[in-house]
Amino acid sequence: MVLFRALTVTFLASRVAANGTPDNVSSRLQVQIPKSLFKDGGYDHREALFGSPPYGGSISQTVYYTDSDFCDKNAIDPTSGYPRRENNDPWPSPFILMVDRGSCSFVQKARNAQHAGAAGLIIADNLCLCNDQKCLNETGSEDAFVQCENNEPIMADDGSGGDITIPAFLMFKVDANLIKQEVKDRQGIVQLEMSWAMPNPDSKVEYELWTVPSEEVSKDFQKDWKDIAKSLGDHSYFTPHQYIYDGVKSRCHGADGRNLCLNLCTNNGRYCATDPDNDLEHGISGAEVVTEALRRICVWKYYGQDDGVGIAYWDYIFEFLKRCDSDDFFANKDCINDVYKNSKIDGKRIDSCMEDSGGTTADSTNTLLERELDAASRRGVVVLPTMFVNTVALRGSLSTNTVFSAVCAGFHEGTMPDICNKCSGCGDTGECVKKGGKCTTSKAGFAVSGGGVSKKTFGLTLLTMCALFGAAGYFHWRKTREEMRDQVRGILAEYMPLEGGDDLDHNPMDFARKGQTSSLIS
Repeated sequence: MVLFRALTVTFLASRVAANGTPDNVSSRLQVQIPKSLFKDGGYDHREALFGSPPYGGSISQTVYYTDSDFCDKNAIDPTSGYPRRENNDPWPSPFILMVDRGSCSFVQKARNAQHAGAAGLIIADNLCLCNDQKCLNETGSEDAFVQCENNEPIMADDGSGGDITIPAFLMFKVDANLIKQEVKDRQGIVQLEMSWAMPNPDSKVEYELWTVPSEEVSKDFQKDWKDIAKSLGDHSYFTPHQYIYDGVKSRCHGADGRNLCLNLCTNNGRYCATDPDNDLEHGISGAEVVTEALRRICVWKYYGQDDGVGIAYWDYIFEFLKRCDSDDFFANKDCINDVYKNSKIDGKRIDSCMEDSGGTTADSTNTLLERELDAASRRGVVVLPTMFVNTVALRGSLSTNTVFSAVCAGFHEGTMPDICNKCSGCGDTGECVKKGGKCTTSKAGFAVSGGGVSKKTFGLTLLTMCALFGAAGYFHWRKTREEMRDQVRGILAEYMPLEGGDDLDHNPMDFARKGQTSSLIS
């Protein structure tokens, strides 16, 4: 087990080094102000594998740099940092925050930046790559040659980044130093733009999910995506992929054909998966994960490949997660047959597909699993799960909202389906799609009307408001008039003479009692 994990880590590291980056970078980092720091093509950077980038959009704000390590949320001082503000004012929202790398995880820094009100986070690298001669020379210290790192850092999720919503970039040391010098040494204003482009070549978006049956992060997404896939219809084409480790490259398939990694692999060590519970003696084995992966490949082949929607495929995933996603039933044949039945899938056809492709028990290759290995190598997949939209790897949390927004941003101008226009700004896209495009909650959490406001409703509302204000004005006028009359009566009662009249029985209050029928001047 230890040997297999060590070989796997080595294999992944070599993949990252060969590809330059873990996978395709779709974002752009540029300095808009001052123009002296503008760079054609933008600044080289790496995206975080957590957070929720606004695909198809951008964030352009003033950047503030703080030399705090930003690890302790109780020690964060929003009045600190550079450039300085008058009266030590806190960072004015919205803003982009820059902090140095180190002392705690990327996720922890992003979480604290989010709590501080930042719209985005830039983490300034504090180490040079050992092959970056320019960085080593500019550092000007012998320590730089000792502390440099061989591989590029990956801004991975530490397992707790599900609550992070702001995007984050890692900026390499030489470039980050330029920003810090401008805001700290010169007290200058720097405006950064973080943008996310989504290729939109035509009216059809192609997207694919790389995962494995034992992976936990994407399960909620896979449960909820069926209705959205159906609503997108033939406007999009989905392809699910299963990530399998190459046992030959990981040396699990011995020269003599023996399986050196035991129950982690099938086909005598050719195709492998990590043990989900890290216990070789109990629970789900890696070989069982590979077998279920092959089964899902066959389900998609016959129940989704033709239309790219795969309603029956999503039904299978939902039923499997509902019934068999546990140690006791993961590989249970009766449970699998029950899933076939409830998702209306021909189990015999799927079993035949698995065997015809090469099976999982013989010392031979499996054509479908070989195809997945080749596709993973060409795509450069390293992190699971990974979603690609129009060949661009999505960053951040794998949620229905994130994927839906990215897919909708991938349509060519003027070809976006109506469901995208109705639900892209909704806080719960899954619920919006189920209601036929009626959004009840915005992304900010406020209640909205998913279908808009009709002219009739607007007119009736306007008339009602006018009537209410008119009634209020009328009652106020009546009340003011009565109060005025009372004041007049009081004045007359006090100052009208009691004698001089021809009628001795005349009461001076009679005038006041006449109210509106008498005039004070005639």
